Amino acid sequence: MQKIYVVAPSPHLRDGATTRRIMVDVCIALLPAALAAIWFFGLRAGALIGISVASAVLCEWAYCKLARKRNPTGDWSAVVTGMLLAFNLPASSPWWLAAAGSAIAIVLVKQFFGGLGQNFMNPALAARIILVVSWGSLMADWAMPDAGNWLAGFSNGPVDTLSGATPLEAMRAGGEAAQYGLWDLFIGNVPGILGETSKLALLIGGVYLLLRRVINWRIPVCFIASFVALTWLRTGALYSVEAGVDSAVYQLLSGSLILGAFFMATDYSSAPVTPWGRIVYGAGCGVLLFLFRSYHAGMAEGCAFAILLMNVVSPLIERVTSPRVFGEVKRSA
Repeated sequence: MQKIYVVAPSPHLRDGATTRRIMVDVCIALLPAALAAIWFFGLRAGALIGISVASAVLCEWAYCKLARKRNPTGDWSAVVTGMLLAFNLPASSPWWLAAAGSAIAIVLVKQFFGGLGQNFMNPALAARIILVVSWGSLMADWAMPDAGNWLAGFSNGPVDTLSGATPLEAMRAGGEAAQYGLWDLFIGNVPGILGETSKLALLIGGVYLLLRRVINWRIPVCFIASFVALTWLRTGALYSVEAGVDSAVYQLLSGSLILGAFFMATDYSSAPVTPWGRIVYGAGCGVLLFLFRSYHAGMAEGCAFAILLMNVVSPLIERVTSPRVFGEVKRSA
């Protein structure tokens, strides 16, 4: 019997992973943090997540319909973008802000640059920055957690009457940061954006992604390690009761570092694919975050800016760290 040989470009070995399977895994990994947000901030947090996801899916479907492009909503990438956008909002956000952020992420950042795999920066983070610039007061109106109160934000009148500073903002002001203990920071019983508060839930999701081989360990590990090492060198304290808030562990558990390291910086489209590139990229994110938090007077949290800046230089990092092609001949001048 004659054998038929198929000539095709690499990769020739496939593990069966599809875009849909990968995105479903990311959604599963985000569920613990979503449930934690609902537990601490009430059903209002769940409503924000639902509106953000629905808006992202609707915007992607409508844009592709108008542009006469293939409808990609079945791959669940819009669902992931909607969830991550919601995770970058405070619980006190008006519902229209979630819808506007999803529209910006999907249409402006993702589809205008060619769709899935073509965006050069993380859509949810880019949308967050645009929302911060456009509606800064709404994006900084932090609601105090009220664990177990499902009607938090609905039954207590205006949410801003119960607002408080995040641990990083309180730390920068030199005031109330000490009221948030390490346990509160770890489980998420602190003010902040929906997805950054519970580090326990984020770590559960991050470990799931690592075990499923959806993300590579190099980016989150180098991101966290470089930030912790530099903070430790600056403060001289990994953690001690005397150092308190001015320690590497407290800084690690504050803000959106863990959310960014596992779920934002690892975006396939905007991160390098080479092993050394991922190490450089992750370490660069950690260095930039350290600089923003330590030396920028007006920025208590700079994780989004750190990741987006590294997104911009990601193609250069990938080019420099790409292995030499076998048989390549150096061009003559």
